Amino acid sequence: MNILVLLKQTFDTEERIAIVDGKVKEDGVRFVVNPYDEYAIEEAIRIKEAGDAQVTVVSLGPERAEEALRTALAMGADEAILADDPALFGDEFTAAQVLAAIAKRGQYDLILAGNQAVDDGSSQVAVRLAELLGWAHISTLTKLEVNGDEVVGHRDAEGDEEVVVGRLPMVVTAQQGLNDPRYPSLIGIRKAGKKPLTHLTLADLGLGAGDIAAKTEVVETFLPAKKEAGKILQGDLADQVRELVGALRTVEKVIE
Repeated sequence: MNILVLLKQTFDTEERIAIVDGKVKEDGVRFVVNPYDEYAIEEAIRIKEAGDAQVTVVSLGPERAEEALRTALAMGADEAILADDPALFGDEFTAAQVLAAIAKRGQYDLILAGNQAVDDGSSQVAVRLAELLGWAHISTLTKLEVNGDEVVGHRDAEGDEEVVVGRLPMVVTAQQGLNDPRYPSLIGIRKAGKKPLTHLTLADLGLGAGDIAAKTEVVETFLPAKKEAGKILQGDLADQVRELVGALRTVEKVIE
C-alpha cells in the first residue's frame, strides 16, 4: 500500500501572535508540524508497521517547511515532497490543485491529513483534494481500520459515534483522539537526514499559473478585540429585551 500524508507547518500554538501592517509577523516565531497532521502521520506509520506500506509526506509551503517534513521522516515516514515554489502558493483552491497534481504523480491508495490547520482552520484542502481526485472521503476520524481495500472510519457525530465504510482509494482526515503521536527517536532523527526529500516547482507539476490562481484574497489580518467587562441588564424583562436588541443593533452591529 502506498500512503500519502498531507502536512502543513504552522505556528507553535504557544507563540504570541503579533500583527504588523495587517500581516502576521513571522520573525523569531517557532514553527511546528500542524498538531492535527501529527495524528495523520502517526496513523500512516502504524499502518506501515502493521503491514507492507510506503509512507510519503508532502507539504506545500516555504523552504522552512522542510524542518516539519524532516520531523515526519524522523517519526518513520519513508520519503518527503516539498512544493516550495512561491508560484504554487495561494488559497485553499490553489493548495488542493497543487496537491492533486502531486498525488497523481504517484500510485497512492490512501491519503491522510489533519482535520484542519490550527492557523486558518478552514478544513477545506483535504475535501477539495478528494473531489479533484474523484475519491471517497471520510473526515474527523477518531479510529481507522484498513482491511484489504475496505476502510472503516469511526468519527465523532455530536457526542455520538458514526461508523462509515468505504473502499480504497480514499482520503481521510484525522481528529484528536485517533492516536497518540510518537516523538522522533534519536535513531529516527539520524536516519531522517538520509531519506529522500524532493523539491517540486510549478514547471515540475506541469501546471499553469492561471489554473491554480487563488479564488480568495486575505485583505487584512487582525487580533480579536480585547474583552470588556460584561453588562448586567436592569429593569423588567421587556426593558431588558429592548436594551439588548438596541445594543446588538447599534454597538455590536450584528443585527440590522
